[in-house]
Amino acid sequence: MGKNKLQRFAENETFKHLFQPSPKEMLTNDFFLKGKWNSDYFKNNHPIVLEVGCGKGEYTVGLARKYKDKNFIGIDIKGTRLWRGSKTVKEENMKNVAFIRNKVEFSTSFFAENEINEIWITFPDPQIKKIKKRLTSARFLKMYSEILNSEGIIHLKTDSVLMHEFTKEIIKINKLETVFETDDLYNSEISGEVKEIKTFYEQKFLEEGLKITYLQFKLSGKSNFVNPEED
Repeated sequence: MGKNKLQRFAENETFKHLFQPSPKEMLTNDFFLKGKWNSDYFKNNHPIVLEVGCGKGEYTVGLARKYKDKNFIGIDIKGTRLWRGSKTVKEENMKNVAFIRNKVEFSTSFFAENEINEIWITFPDPQIKKIKKRLTSARFLKMYSEILNSEGIIHLKTDSVLMHEFTKEIIKINKLETVFETDDLYNSEISGEVKEIKTFYEQKFLEEGLKITYLQFKLSGKSNFVNPEED
């Protein structure tokens, strides 16, 4: 393991806004802030926005800068990625951000029913051969339904046509509500943070001439979902 990586892991231990319970621990226990993020951590009653698979936290941090009246939490399993976002939060003394180093699969151990108001999924791995691992597959939608309030919106921003089309299909077959959809974000009429905030890799994709797609949808109060049939 490289020296820089070890230094970052060590610094991660000092960040009060980065929580790192082990996945093994989460198999048997709920996180101590479950249902209490606003009362015990943020110390306010603002809406909570969750970014799953947040990577370096570029979107979590970008949204938190823009919306001081909301709380933002990013979850990712990679500590070296989370170091960057956590470092920025400390440098800018941001009070409306937290990060969790853990698997997205344990989201229901971290958050209570209706505790989350929005979910962002930005440039996820499309998992070409593993439908069940896609962050908009049925198993993940069920998980989100257990923590997202009934009117909560899920945002999917991706360069992957496969991921975009798969999500459109799962919305269709489960009769979910599409709020907004475009297969060419930067030539669409929508404005705001979805265009204003760009990740490092998104900027590279745009420079290469790739189109960015975007979906907003609701789970419509449902709690059981099915995947599209595999080809």
